[in-house]
Amino acid sequence: MSYWIIFKLLGALALLMFGMKSMSESLQKMAGPQLRHVLGAMTTNRFTGMLTGMLVTASVQSSTATTVMTVSFVNAGLLTLAQAISVIMGANIGTTLTAWIMSAGFSFNITDFVWPAFFLAIILIYYKKKRYIGDFLFGISFMFLGLGTLRQTGIDMHLGEQQAVLDFFSSFDPNSFGTTLIFLLLGGVLTFCVQSSAAVMAITMILCSSGVLPIYQGIALVMGENIGTTVTSNLAAMSANTQARRAALAHMFFNVFGVVWILFVFRPFVNMVCQMVGYDADLTKEAAGHEAFIANAAKLSFVLAAFHTCFNVVNTFILIWFIPQIERFVCWVIKGKKDAEEEDFRLHFITAGFMKTPELSVLEAQKEIQHFSERMQRMFGMVRELLTEKDQSKFTKLFERIEKYEGISDNMEIEIAKYLESVSDAHLSDDTKGKIRAMLREISELESIGDACYNMARTINRKVQGQQEHFTDEQYNHMHQMMQLTDDSLTQMNVLMNGRKELFDLNKSFNIENEINNFRNQLKAQNINDINNHLYTYGVGTIYMDLINECEKLGDYVVNVVEARMGQRQKDA
Repeated sequence: MSYWIIFKLLGALALLMFGMKSMSESLQKMAGPQLRHVLGAMTTNRFTGMLTGMLVTASVQSSTATTVMTVSFVNAGLLTLAQAISVIMGANIGTTLTAWIMSAGFSFNITDFVWPAFFLAIILIYYKKKRYIGDFLFGISFMFLGLGTLRQTGIDMHLGEQQAVLDFFSSFDPNSFGTTLIFLLLGGVLTFCVQSSAAVMAITMILCSSGVLPIYQGIALVMGENIGTTVTSNLAAMSANTQARRAALAHMFFNVFGVVWILFVFRPFVNMVCQMVGYDADLTKEAAGHEAFIANAAKLSFVLAAFHTCFNVVNTFILIWFIPQIERFVCWVIKGKKDAEEEDFRLHFITAGFMKTPELSVLEAQKEIQHFSERMQRMFGMVRELLTEKDQSKFTKLFERIEKYEGISDNMEIEIAKYLESVSDAHLSDDTKGKIRAMLREISELESIGDACYNMARTINRKVQGQQEHFTDEQYNHMHQMMQLTDDSLTQMNVLMNGRKELFDLNKSFNIENEINNFRNQLKAQNINDINNHLYTYGVGTIYMDLINECEKLGDYVVNVVEARMGQRQKDA
């Protein structure tokens, strides 16, 4: 029987964690784009940043999701690190709503209400437009079913009557500072092992509500959970970029600092929270009787939730005035890499860190594609430079850089495609599936732009190595004109990639493409006449037209990227 109860306990915890995850992901699907816009627009100062972080986290029920969005915006230059720290502080307050939901689930048997919710959820899932609401109802129902099962399991275990359990917890001196530290460490280790502060909070509530675990040790476990959850994000961020690691360190600093100061005022602070909730910390079973003791213990889940909220609110109020100092501290601890070798292959936004939801992963992939797009325009700039470079050693170095960029473009296409494929394995909205299809088309066309640039560089190199006669001044002028038009099309592409497509004028890109096509046709006809008139040799004319034709192809690839980004279907060639 005891084994059955343990399995029931573990299964209920798994149900709780799955419900939390499902609820969070469905909320993000329903409100993801709007929340991203809110996060970008409402962080004008530290206070609005804190409120934004709090509201977004309370909305999606995931401080990790808020942190990932925040770090993505820092990388994209939409938020400063200082603003990100204020958002993370707000996220710490917003995530305390979870504890209040759980305490409500522990205060009365909520499982009777989940069955109608399950029935309604399955109906909504079959309605295409309402299926995210159905997913949310399923998630929250699973969460409450897990909580209700945990509550009932805690009652069935009769922990308050298990002498071995009572002896174990009574072996710790409740008045000892060392006991507080032991339980604080235990809470951190458990959270790190389970990878869910919600699950450890649920276990703490079971132990406290059954009257086995004294409130002071229970709150020490909650404090440990605060640190344990930041250790996870710091370990995850080790493989991430500099700003992600700094944001994770700021999160850890915030929680560790809070735990340090709370230890100095531990008893008075906990007593104040107990008085707020109406819990008598000094009430004993012998003095009050079994029923009064259990009724008093039932308030403990609310005490834990109230402490969690008060702790984070007070800690934020203290530290919000020192955000610039925290920013300097994390920048001092985690030094930025000197990006001397700028063209080393490295994904900037897609990292192995942080557990992400599909919707947020798509955002990060989009940032990476923007960076890819900018790199391709830089590569084309090198080709233009190569055409006029007279110094042989500089020419060789520049050609090697273009070769390196071609390898980078191949690697970026493969890595982003792999990432998008892994994201597409998840349960996605139709809108997100469409975005992923468009992104795969974008990276394919961007890689083709890299190929076109490399083909042009090889053509120029072949001419230089062959020591053939030079281009005429008129040919140089025509090539510069064509390359300027091509660069204009790349500029328009990057305006679109870095902006909002609703504000983009598609006709500008089409007009430049038409100019490139017309100019190519004009130069093609003129080239035949110039060769016939012996203005230059057939060999030079061939190389010249190869460069012109490659520019025209590159312009086609640019239009394909623009059409993919705008959500238009590819036209037949």
